[in-house]
Amino acid sequence: MPEHGSPSVRRRRLAAELRRLRERAGFTGEDVAERLGWSTSKLSRIETSKSGVKQGDLGLLLDLYGVSEPHRQGVLALTRESTGTSAAEEAAIASFPVGYAAFVSAEREAIGRWDWEPQVVPGLLQTESYAREVMRGWYSMFRLPPSELELRVEARMARQQVLRRQEPLDLSVVIDESVIFRRFGSRSIMRDQFDRLTESSYLPNVEVRVLPLEADHPIGTGAFSYMRFAQVHDVQIPDIVYVERLNGDYSIEDVNETNRYRVTFEHLRDKALDPTESRDLISALARRAWS
Repeated sequence: MPEHGSPSVRRRRLAAELRRLRERAGFTGEDVAERLGWSTSKLSRIETSKSGVKQGDLGLLLDLYGVSEPHRQGVLALTRESTGTSAAEEAAIASFPVGYAAFVSAEREAIGRWDWEPQVVPGLLQTESYAREVMRGWYSMFRLPPSELELRVEARMARQQVLRRQEPLDLSVVIDESVIFRRFGSRSIMRDQFDRLTESSYLPNVEVRVLPLEADHPIGTGAFSYMRFAQVHDVQIPDIVYVERLNGDYSIEDVNETNRYRVTFEHLRDKALDPTESRDLISALARRAWS
């Protein structure tokens, strides 16, 4: 069972819930700031998870919003959980690019994830050797130390436990057919990778689909991951989308924007082959290309 989440994820949930409670009560940010004698920037920092909220300040907000039991205790529990950062998270923040530690924390807590990947096998389904070769080009281009590369490979392999924990992550991926032919490393590395991908597609919580090159390609966007979260303490965290770019991942949380990605993924999945057809295509093409 995944924990309630890292402090960054719990703080995000708390921030989203406080924003929702304010809007339900019919207050603007300016209304709240005026009634409590706060600056509008203080409330904004709390609602955007840029800063935490003290228990006393939280009590004032809940009183103003008319939040009663038992929901009140659920929100109070969230703020107690949202303080402190583990040593592992501190190390991740120090070692990895901006946004990566938050991405890993969100991934651990997510109950569902949708990946569109037009270039490589998604990270949660990569073999160690394939992952190393995928990352090697980046680390060579920017002349980063080999130890950093190995740290990232190790982290990627550790992340894959979310697929086999007691309550595993539900993963649905759509890959472009070209992924099967894009070489990283030796032929044996490629062969092993697609054997692994085929095996993983049999897991009950994993769905792999291929968008054929001849299909009607509905979009022209790069890779993205769409994550969904369970309700905890009667509080629901909004869906989050992570998008890759050259200087690191960035997250999208605005409901209107995440909905665009939801619709996009659903459209990609509809245009792709079904899981059985996809598995057969992966096996046939990989055997032909990498035997």
